[in-house]
Amino acid sequence: MKIREIRTSDADSFLEVNHQLDNETSFMLYEPGERKTTVEKQKIMLERVSKEKTSNIWVLENDVGKLVGYLALFGQTLQRNSHSAYIVVGIIEDYQGQGLGKKLFIQMEEWAKEKGIHRLELTVMKHNYKALQLYLKMGFEIEGVKRDSLKVNGEYVDEYYLSKLI
Repeated sequence: MKIREIRTSDADSFLEVNHQLDNETSFMLYEPGERKTTVEKQKIMLERVSKEKTSNIWVLENDVGKLVGYLALFGQTLQRNSHSAYIVVGIIEDYQGQGLGKKLFIQMEEWAKEKGIHRLELTVMKHNYKALQLYLKMGFEIEGVKRDSLKVNGEYVDEYYLSKLI
């Protein structure tokens, strides 16, 4: 398994990973079939991220070169919040529980320190226990609860808001 920074040429594979995550878990934002991004739009987004000083995406690539997960870090651009970045992470179910999430977070945090990022933040559904345990293990702390933040399968779901200062 290899962790590397995403390339614009990964647009098709990255979109495929996101579609698979949309279909296999209810813990991501998009419902199955809801994501309408095209490969061309995905390329444009990846180009934009590559030009931003405090944003980056790391992908997990299996032994045959297939993308199986990612961690995206989106930095802020205004003077008052430029020290802060938001995290989105997704790993295909077959590759969970192997320490890959931890490796992604370690790599991201080293990079974030080099870029002068001081605050990392993310949200997680309260009942996503595996992800929550990973985030807590990586030093994130719960700052609060976003009540009825999402509606999943017709039910309102609370999210924890977590952060880590580095």
